[in-house]
Amino acid sequence: MKEVALLAGLEITGRAHVPSRGQATSAPESITELGALAVSAGAEVAESLVQTRPRADAATLVGSGKVEELKAKIHLHDATVVIFDRELTPTQQRNLEKILDVKVLDRTQLILDIFARRARTKEGQLQVELAQLNYLLPRLTGHGAAMSRLGGGIGTRGPGETKLETDRRRIHQRIQAIRKDLERVRGGRATQRRQRQAVPLATVALVGYTNAGKSTLFNRLTGAAVMADARMFATLDPTVRHAMLPSHRRVLFSDTVGFIRNLPTMLVEAFRATLEEVVEAELLLHVVDASSPEAAEHTAHVIETLAQIGVDQTLQVLVLNKMDLIPGEADVNTLARRILEDPDHQPAAAVAVSARMGVGVDALLQKIDETLPLDQVARCVFRFPLSEGGPLHLLHEYGRVMATRYRNGYCEVEAEAPESLRRRLSKFAVTRKNSRSIIKTLG
Repeated sequence: MKEVALLAGLEITGRAHVPSRGQATSAPESITELGALAVSAGAEVAESLVQTRPRADAATLVGSGKVEELKAKIHLHDATVVIFDRELTPTQQRNLEKILDVKVLDRTQLILDIFARRARTKEGQLQVELAQLNYLLPRLTGHGAAMSRLGGGIGTRGPGETKLETDRRRIHQRIQAIRKDLERVRGGRATQRRQRQAVPLATVALVGYTNAGKSTLFNRLTGAAVMADARMFATLDPTVRHAMLPSHRRVLFSDTVGFIRNLPTMLVEAFRATLEEVVEAELLLHVVDASSPEAAEHTAHVIETLAQIGVDQTLQVLVLNKMDLIPGEADVNTLARRILEDPDHQPAAAVAVSARMGVGVDALLQKIDETLPLDQVARCVFRFPLSEGGPLHLLHEYGRVMATRYRNGYCEVEAEAPESLRRRLSKFAVTRKNSRSIIKTLG
C-alpha cells in the first residue's frame, strides 16, 4: 500500500539570502522535483505547500502557522508522511513529529531511501548504509523518552543515558565495520579495473542529471540491457561495457548514477568510490535533457558536482538528448549556448540525439572518435619496486622497453609507452628532472 505524502517547501526572501551557484533558486521548481523523488520512493503525493519567509524558523523550519496548516491537510488527506524540501535539524524534526503526529522526513532522508531501494551491488548497499548511519548519528538524541539529551541535572541520569551511549557505540562500531568491508569490496573492484586496463582502452563516462536519459543512450551505444526507467535514480550501480568506434578503436563506456540539485554532501562522499569510473575517464559525455525547461539549471548542478569530485577539467562532449520532444528544427550550437550559461565550461563539442529513437547516435560515435585523444607514444622512465612484477610485465607487453637497470631494490626502466599506459603506471613514473640522470645512467 502506497504512503500518502504531503510536501512542504521553504522559499527564503530575506535580503541577506544570496543563493550560491548550483543552489535551487526557485522553491516551486525544487518541490516539483521533490514530488518526483517521492513518487520514485513509492509514495502518492496528495498536496504541496510552499512557505515564504525572510528566514528559516529555528523550531519548525516553516513557522507555527504553516505547521498548523500542514496538520489540517494531514487530516484532510489521511497523509502518513510529510516530506520537507530542505534538510531538517534534529530539533526541527523532533518538534515537527511531535506536533504533526506523523512520520516526518527531509530531502536527504528521501534520497537515502531511494538509494537504499536501488542499490544492487554489495558496494552500493554498503555505501548507502554508511551514509544512512552518518546521517542518523547526530540525530539519536531525542528519539523517544528513553534517549534523553546529554547534560547534567535532574532527569538526565540513569538508563536513558546508557541506552543513548550504547546506541551511539553500536553505530560507531557498525560504521567502522562497513568501512572495512568497503575497502575489501573496493579492492576487488580495483582488481577488475586493473584487469580491464591490462589491455589499455580509453574510458568514456556518461554523466548528467538524473532522468536525462543516460541509461537509454548507454544501451544504444553498447547494446547493453541496463534498466532505463523514468523514475529518478533508476541506475545507481555503475555499469561498464565496451564498444567499437567508427575508426575501429575499442573503448569502454561507463554508465553512472545521475546527479541532482542539493545532492547531500555525505552521498557525494559515500559514492566517491563508485564515481571512480568518472574520475578515470578520458572523455565525459555530459547528457542533458534538452527538452526540459530547467536544462540550464540541471547542467549547472552537474558541473558543480563534477568539480566536487575533481573532474571538471576532463574533456567533455555535450549530448543534447530527447531532441524528439523539441518541436521544429533546433540549432545545436544555439541550444548548447543557451543551456551552458557559464562560458568557462564550454565542451569540446555538442551533438543532438534522441536515445529513445536512435537518432543521432552514429553522429555521436563519430564525434567521440574525433574528440577522444589519440594514444600518443612518448619516451619516459619508470622506477618499479622489485616486488611489483605485474606493472613491469604490463610495460614489457604494451610498451617498448629501451633500457633496464636494477639498483637499490628498484628496477629502473626507460621505455616508449602510449599515453593510456602511462596513465595506468603514473605512480611509478619518474619526474622529468630525475629522469635525465637515470636515462644517462641507463645509456
